[in-house]
Amino acid sequence: MFSSVGQIMLYVHNQDEAVNFWTEKLGFAVISEENNNQGMRWIEIAPKEGAETSIILHNKEFVAKMSPGLNLATPSLMFFTDNLDQLYSELVNKKITVGEIVNMPSGRVFNFADNEENYFAVMEK
Repeated sequence: MFSSVGQIMLYVHNQDEAVNFWTEKLGFAVISEENNNQGMRWIEIAPKEGAETSIILHNKEFVAKMSPGLNLATPSLMFFTDNLDQLYSELVNKKITVGEIVNMPSGRVFNFADNEENYFAVMEK
């Protein structure tokens, strides 16, 4: 039986820029980095506190060559926050593309884009 979601694969064009976005702008931490010196490099990132799931940043072009049939689309990720208004303001101040705050039956939510225009959502919990 499954016990949790361990890692989510995020395929990006520029791993270094992606690491910078997630760590410098969003406050994530690098958990580990692996490089097989043959082109396969991956970086594991996660929120600094209490994360059960991490994100693995993979090089999209390299993975496409290695596994041509693999779906490399951006996963639909929903993050949670305790203070949506504060996070929204912080992202706006950091010049991150954000959508409008929307009231949903399950709570308030907005989306944001990374530097490659992949969109993700944040919900207040």
